Amino acid sequence: MPQKNICIGFVLRENGSDMPLYRIHRLKDVPRQQFRWAAHTSGVTVVKPKDYEAGPAVEAESPYAAWVLLRNTPDALQVGDLLEIADGELRIYKFVGFEQARWFVPEPDAVPQTATAPWSNMG
Repeated sequence: MPQKNICIGFVLRENGSDMPLYRIHRLKDVPRQQFRWAAHTSGVTVVKPKDYEAGPAVEAESPYAAWVLLRNTPDALQVGDLLEIADGELRIYKFVGFEQARWFVPEPDAVPQTATAPWSNMG
C-alpha cells in the first residue's frame, strides 16, 4: 500500500489554533523592477506605502503557508510583495523567503529654535 502524503497545512502550521489573516500589499510595477535588480540585504527592509497597492487577504498558518496556498493562482505572491498581519507586522517576500519589513516613516520637520542674544541674560 503506498504511503499517503503528509498534509502540507500540518507541516507549515505554527503553534496556535487560530489562523492569522494576512493582508497582501502588491508592489507596483516600476518599484518591482528596481527591487528585483537591487542587491539582497539582510535585516529589516524599509518599504514606502506609495510603492504598494492593497490586495486581497488570505487566511493561512504562516507566511509560507500563504505562499503555498496562492502559488498556482492568479493571486500568487511575487517578489517584493508584502504580507501584513492584523497587529501590523510586515513580511516581505524575497528570493530567499520572507523577511521582516516595516513602513517608512519620515522624520518630522525640525522646529526652528528662536535665537537668543548672548547678552540678553546679563543684568
